[in-house]
Amino acid sequence: MKRIYLCCIIYLIFLNVSAQTIEKRITSPAGYMRANYTENSFATYLRQLPLFPEGSKVKLYNGQEKRNQSAAYAIIDMEIGNRDLQQCADAVIRLRAEYLWAQKKYDEIKFNFTNGFPAEYKKWAEGNRIKVSGNNVQWYVAGGKDYSYKTFRKYLDIVFMYAGTASLSKELQTVSYKSLQPGDVFIKGGSPGHAVIVVDVATHPKTKKKVFLLAQSYMPAQQIHILVNPISRNFAPWYELVETDEGKLYTQEWTFDKRDLKRFK
Repeated sequence: MKRIYLCCIIYLIFLNVSAQTIEKRITSPAGYMRANYTENSFATYLRQLPLFPEGSKVKLYNGQEKRNQSAAYAIIDMEIGNRDLQQCADAVIRLRAEYLWAQKKYDEIKFNFTNGFPAEYKKWAEGNRIKVSGNNVQWYVAGGKDYSYKTFRKYLDIVFMYAGTASLSKELQTVSYKSLQPGDVFIKGGSPGHAVIVVDVATHPKTKKKVFLLAQSYMPAQQIHILVNPISRNFAPWYELVETDEGKLYTQEWTFDKRDLKRFK
């Protein structure tokens, strides 16, 4: 009987740890409250992303540990494949696409390649594939209809291969830093470029001040992780939103202009 009881306790502990999400593990700073969003919103999807247990190391696509572990506060429990594909902009694309696919909003899953070619998931799922020859890209018929996750994942790898910060930054709409909300993206297009995504926001009910969490992948391809705040320990890992569009946003591995904030249309 004692053995059964002990096994039950261990199982419950494991279940609690393995079920941790951004919302459950990362509490908002004292006095701040997370906003309420509808169950099917992108904001809710992001804050409910599962996390690896505390103490886990950020892994690269090849299974090796990332050199700079100091940038990560927590690691999102999501496979990234075994190829050097899912880097910074790709991680943003991945989270947005995963959300839309789960909601069956297939028409909205579309990302442009760097040369401007529109890679539409619905066209891919209907049995078409993409042929790339130099700068020439075209569709061709390859099979029947398939909206399975396996086919969706293969579509993403093609997008990761031919899209990046330069293309994604052109697809997003510039918004005011003061209007920041979950799902927004700080992005600097180019080579090199970088992108991080806002995965949660909390607000102080009296002062109306905001704090937010950021997540990123990087080069080489690596697990998506919640960023530490290298500037302020008062709210870490939360970043404090300072009410001005001027100035910089400092993360552990990149510096953005506040004007680099953009939003999916």
